[in-house]
Amino acid sequence: MAAWSPEAPCSCDCFVSVPPASAIPAVIFAKNSDRPRAEVQEVVFVPAGTHAPGSRLQCTYIEVEQVCKTQAVILSRPSWLWGAEMGANEHGVCIGNEAVWTKEPVAEGEALLGMDLLRLALERSSSAQEAVHVISDLLQRYGQGGSCREDPEPFCYHNTFLLADRKEAWVMETAGRLWAAQRIQAGARNISNQLSIGTDISAEHPELRSHAQAQGWWTDQGTFDFAQVFSLTQQPVRMEAAKARFRAGCELLQQQQGAITAEVMMDILRNKESGICMDSGGFRTTASMVSVLPQNPTQPCVHFLTATPDPSRSVFKPFVFGLGTAQVPQVLSPTFGDQDPVRILPRFRTQVDRRHALYRGHQAALGLMESGQEQGQQLRQKQRDLEQEGLEAARGLLTGEQTSALQELGSLFQAFVEKESQLYA
Repeated sequence: MAAWSPEAPCSCDCFVSVPPASAIPAVIFAKNSDRPRAEVQEVVFVPAGTHAPGSRLQCTYIEVEQVCKTQAVILSRPSWLWGAEMGANEHGVCIGNEAVWTKEPVAEGEALLGMDLLRLALERSSSAQEAVHVISDLLQRYGQGGSCREDPEPFCYHNTFLLADRKEAWVMETAGRLWAAQRIQAGARNISNQLSIGTDISAEHPELRSHAQAQGWWTDQGTFDFAQVFSLTQQPVRMEAAKARFRAGCELLQQQQGAITAEVMMDILRNKESGICMDSGGFRTTASMVSVLPQNPTQPCVHFLTATPDPSRSVFKPFVFGLGTAQVPQVLSPTFGDQDPVRILPRFRTQVDRRHALYRGHQAALGLMESGQEQGQQLRQKQRDLEQEGLEAARGLLTGEQTSALQELGSLFQAFVEKESQLYA
């Protein structure tokens, strides 16, 4: 059986605000992706597509059957794999995933990664609820499994997901092929590397309760509490740390109830005291994302992505789906084809340099900002000013004060990536 170590670093935090918790009539989504320190995360745009019946799709480890039509997506992903840690599609669906371990053992062998499931759901859905169905169907058909880091030593886990659209959000938590989901139609919610759905279950795998009974985890007496039934009896240190982050995230959201904005979510993602902005044990926050999903369908969804580590020293840059949207080369990692260590068996026996242009510039800037020198402080202020410019542009779009051609919207992210690159040049 694939195993994990209690000392294995693991963390991520996802947040969502649904009116009336939001300060504006919009659902607001946010995630910090916490991954191995040296891992590079790229931002990838994939246009909508049509596919021949019966065609196959290569994911990170396995092939799946392709669907006839896929949505356009923007993805923030570890550059060695096919899936994504977080992303959005052209219909305003956003998804983030997190690692979780339960009483259900992690399966042997390679299947779909949780990050593959996330991308597949974005490409195949037009609402958060539909994305839940896509993931549940794929889990049943293909299962989840395989190493989730670029290392010869396997690191395997199951997944939880936070899914949002313009109207509502869903939390979906898995244990092997089993799952439970909770619908959030108002208020704020977060997830942090643990089962968090209790008795408020909106949908579930048809065999969830009978399996728990068969394993002796539940006696069919009283209310069924998913987290209580499926969580590990002996919680390792890392899972206890996740509980602390979950509580801190709840408190930070509660403090801003009714006033949550994109800026509030960015501040939460930058909170180092709680551990939400991660820098510990070989792991750190390698990329971050905040999305504003207006309830008014005539207003564009605005997605802010860093494409660089440590949100406290990064720039959230606005992305909007529009005509002419194309891949931004500065945030795309180099590719290695058949010579990629993920493709050569046994996997990950060698290392390659996956840093993209913005990552390289940011790494040099990080050293300067961390030095405490005046030049570093000036650079951090320039980052803040650039981010504020992006927030003002988004505010203008959302209030109708700024009208931009679809062509201009499609190049918005490119413009801000270029401006940030100039800061580091």
